[in-house]
Amino acid sequence: MKSLPSVDVVIIGGGWSGLLMAKELGARTPLSVVMLERGGKPRTMAELAEGMDELDYYSRTRAQQDCSQETVTIRHSAADNALPIRQLVNFLPGTGIGGSGEHWGAAYPRLQHDMFELRSKTIERYGAKKIPQNSSVQDWGVTWADVEPYYARMEKLLGVCGKAGNIDGKMLEGGDPFEGPRSTDFPMPPGKRAYICDLFEDAAKKLGYHPFPTSSAINTVTFKNSEGIVRPACFYCGYCGFYGCMVGAKAHPSNTLLPIIHKQKTVTIRTGSTVRRILHDTSAKNGKVSGVTYIDATGEEIFQPADLVFLSSWTFNNTRLLLLSGAGDAYDPASGKGTIGRNLTHQVQVSAQGFFARPLNRFMGGGTTGMRMSDFEGDVFDHSSLSFIRGGSMSGLAGGAQPITAFGVVPSSVKRRWGSEWKKASMEYYDRIAGAGFTGEHIAYKTNFMDLDPVYKDRFGDPLIRLTIDWNDNERNMVDFMIPKLMELTKAMGATEVIQPQRVGHYTTTRYQTTHVQGGTIMAGSPDQGVLNPYLQHWQYSNLFVLGASAFPQQGSANPTSTILALTQRTADAVVDRYLKKPGPLV
Repeated sequence: MKSLPSVDVVIIGGGWSGLLMAKELGARTPLSVVMLERGGKPRTMAELAEGMDELDYYSRTRAQQDCSQETVTIRHSAADNALPIRQLVNFLPGTGIGGSGEHWGAAYPRLQHDMFELRSKTIERYGAKKIPQNSSVQDWGVTWADVEPYYARMEKLLGVCGKAGNIDGKMLEGGDPFEGPRSTDFPMPPGKRAYICDLFEDAAKKLGYHPFPTSSAINTVTFKNSEGIVRPACFYCGYCGFYGCMVGAKAHPSNTLLPIIHKQKTVTIRTGSTVRRILHDTSAKNGKVSGVTYIDATGEEIFQPADLVFLSSWTFNNTRLLLLSGAGDAYDPASGKGTIGRNLTHQVQVSAQGFFARPLNRFMGGGTTGMRMSDFEGDVFDHSSLSFIRGGSMSGLAGGAQPITAFGVVPSSVKRRWGSEWKKASMEYYDRIAGAGFTGEHIAYKTNFMDLDPVYKDRFGDPLIRLTIDWNDNERNMVDFMIPKLMELTKAMGATEVIQPQRVGHYTTTRYQTTHVQGGTIMAGSPDQGVLNPYLQHWQYSNLFVLGASAFPQQGSANPTSTILALTQRTADAVVDRYLKKPGPLV
């Protein structure tokens, strides 16, 4: 193994959180920073303009992780045998510099303000018996007041559009009346209104709900962000999710953070570098990590010593690397002891599809352009007489319907699913489909966790991460409650026929939910409840920090990127302002 000269900082993973940390350390300190990213470089603007290929990027998921090189195994319970996922469907992790942030849909909502104190707030309102018996929901160790300033800061950095509903307790018409108090309004106004948005808004208001424009990290006007980077406005081409933005209106890590990092001579990025282990010393009372080993682009194994390590890859990879490295105590579901791997959560997503008499121009759109409502989100509504806790958001989106993947959906009145009748109906209804979608919370359970698979290995001979995950009665009952409301909304939009959402059975890998998978290296107020302290610092190794959604004890219905970046920025401030002056546990 080849050993390199020591550096001050190693960052593992070049997605949103890793690049944000590199930007902060490069700009605010003289530290030498090395970023190790297993994938390649991001595409240039010229490559993006020439490569908006639906078949390649949407249907064949070219920008996602290659399952032939690394995948996960999955089972429903600890009594089942796990099998490897051979084709990505239920989640779509990215790869390369920028990660999933290069092809995301750019939805940018915040979590519900009570999410950070979910357990204590639920008990306070309903009593402890309301929490499902096998649930492991817990508080995060931070509050809304701790995180909100960083939400606001990141919105100015990325450039986020939307309409505020609550600024410092003052309620504003047209925004979300149920959101936590914001310190500032959005940097940009909402995007242009598509016909689908108007239909959803009118229907929601008619039913007594409170719709508001979705928030998105896509420019609605030419915008200069807090770092002085100027990006143009969206022109609603409909190619956002699964693609990079050919004009740069959508915030990518590569157009928002990399331009700053490239000016910082102390930051070096090494692509094609697969980290296999974090090395650490367990002899001392307060352990330290000493660096990482990785396989470089030529296949050579390298040891990179470092004084400070930030693990910032995707949820599964963060958890797997800690388990492979023995950096902490693995979770044991039988005894409930250990923390690495616990509280694996995903998101529940169902939708009602309506068919309309007139064209909707749905081929135009931008990311998550649309309308949303929070009337059934979190604990906004009373759960006293309901058989579940928490909830989710409903939305009507105009993100763009592309000709291959959006083709072929027909109402149940069309009896054929092949041949000339089906083809004619597919053409007729291609631009006449819209409806209401529901994205729900997934609370944590003692039986949903990650560990190392004893059978299946990757190309280097290391065990794959094994997911043990299933939906529980809380999710099933929640979806059963929401389905009639989705149907009612879609019919109120004017649909002549509606396809009812499927009920939730067992967790399946054959249907996309979201790429929002959380847990495994969760944060908590004490080391017996989590891997990380509230500053995302490892409880056992004070010079190791873990960034990303793997730190979430559970996931709300909101997309996680805004919270990932807010917590990362909070950690960066703590490291620069406190840790570097006095290395050790941040309390």
